[in-house]
Amino acid sequence: MKIIPAVDLMDGKVVRLIQGDPRALKAYGHLGDPVAVAKRWEEYGADALHVIDLDAALDRGSNLGVIKKIAQGVRIPVQVGGGIRTLEAAQNLLRVGIDRIIVGSLAFKELHTLKRLLEEFGCDRVAVALDHRNGEVMVRGWRTATKLEVCEAMERFLSLGVNLFLITSITRDGTLQGPDYSLLAEACKRSGARIIAAGGVGCLEDLIALKRIGVWGVVVGKALYEGVLDLREAVRIVKGG
Repeated sequence: MKIIPAVDLMDGKVVRLIQGDPRALKAYGHLGDPVAVAKRWEEYGADALHVIDLDAALDRGSNLGVIKKIAQGVRIPVQVGGGIRTLEAAQNLLRVGIDRIIVGSLAFKELHTLKRLLEEFGCDRVAVALDHRNGEVMVRGWRTATKLEVCEAMERFLSLGVNLFLITSITRDGTLQGPDYSLLAEACKRSGARIIAAGGVGCLEDLIALKRIGVWGVVVGKALYEGVLDLREAVRIVKGG
């Protein structure tokens, strides 16, 4: 199982939100600029980085310049999400050194664009975000309901050739109260699907439990930034079995 620290960006700074609410924001400038934070997680043993452009997701700007600097500053893979709503935006990221993009609204709105990206770049470089509130998938920065359940959406995208899914529990995001194990376990049963779990990870036991149910990767955010989870210890124990 891959351990993937989150680097959420707003106004060029590393921040964390609670349940996606920009009013519940905490900045982590004391840890350094975003590139320094990214290098710290790389040094501590992260398998990859999960960089989210919150300004783009909320239609209030872009952190593309900072994202490029992060990708150039580390040697581990960087996956990027947030506000990737056009073919051109997706192609631009994938052509400037980003290893994987995460698309949500685009995947639901423009299936033909999703197919083109899969054909052009391959399934390893395109993941679909299934951000959900109580099982229902939400898009456009977690503000718009799709009326689709997570596993229902998975079946639709699996048939198109998608096999990487980022599943985030909105209600648990930033709470440290534990992941939505039952939904993630059900998702892991889908043949051919690789699941990246996000939302609620608060301790080492959460990582061990996620590994046990078969997730491919896990995004860890607030637990690292608040110091309640030591990344080096997590990597040592999870990778050591």
